[in-house]
Amino acid sequence: MSVDATPDRAVRPTGTEEVQVELRAKANEIKARYPVGRERSALLPMLHLVQSADGYVSPEGIAFCAAELGLTKAEVGAVATFYTMYKRRPVGEYLVSVCTNTMCGVLGGQKAYEVLSEYLGVGHDQTTPDGQITLEHAECLAACDYAPVLTVNYEFYDQVDSGQALELVKQLQNGERPQPTRGARLCSFKEISLQLAGFHADKDPGIADGPAGEPTLAGNRLAERTGVSVPNFDPNTPIPPVAPKATTPPPAAPKPAVDRKPAGDTPAGANDPREGDKK
Repeated sequence: MSVDATPDRAVRPTGTEEVQVELRAKANEIKARYPVGRERSALLPMLHLVQSADGYVSPEGIAFCAAELGLTKAEVGAVATFYTMYKRRPVGEYLVSVCTNTMCGVLGGQKAYEVLSEYLGVGHDQTTPDGQITLEHAECLAACDYAPVLTVNYEFYDQVDSGQALELVKQLQNGERPQPTRGARLCSFKEISLQLAGFHADKDPGIADGPAGEPTLAGNRLAERTGVSVPNFDPNTPIPPVAPKATTPPPAAPKPAVDRKPAGDTPAGANDPREGDKK
């Protein structure tokens, strides 16, 4: 059930009955996480689910999500094109994302991206001919204190210069899976997509193998040394439930002016209460 790294494949896994049976079972598990009548909220994890089968959100995957959730394909496509983690063309086994935003860019991220692009012979959002690596530049990976950073299938490699980035990619090409700087162990793009859909049973046990980085701990250590703490903070304090707000019916809207008779259409004295006394 491998997926080619070319967009013109005739039949993708989600287009086969065998895979659809497995996907439907997982789709039912996803929908069961949400209240009855709110199943369409399951769209985001379900897009990750079909991406774990095809290696991207294929037309068949969009049709599958639409049928499962009672949506139109246009509605599903609108969501899939809004978020960058949903890919609209086949992704390689490893998605290498290099942060080129301000902090990472000036500290070497842009150079790392350029070195990888030249070495792999691909540009942004392109995949190597062997279908192994997809390269992209990322606007921000939310790790400025570890700059420059890159991720492989969303796992972090911190303070990586161009030489280290090149060595990392060569390790991936050689079949190795280098340990990320922090977080979980590296897996394939399809495997991480399945995890993002909420299925972790088959994951190689390795959560939090990487140690907490020094920038993460620096603030906490500084607070401990200087005695800074939140006043009257007790982490065991229960959070009281919030009572639902009372709802009042909205005021009745006034009738539109067009429903009233234009001035001059009402006979003189018709609305005068004194007229009734004269009859």
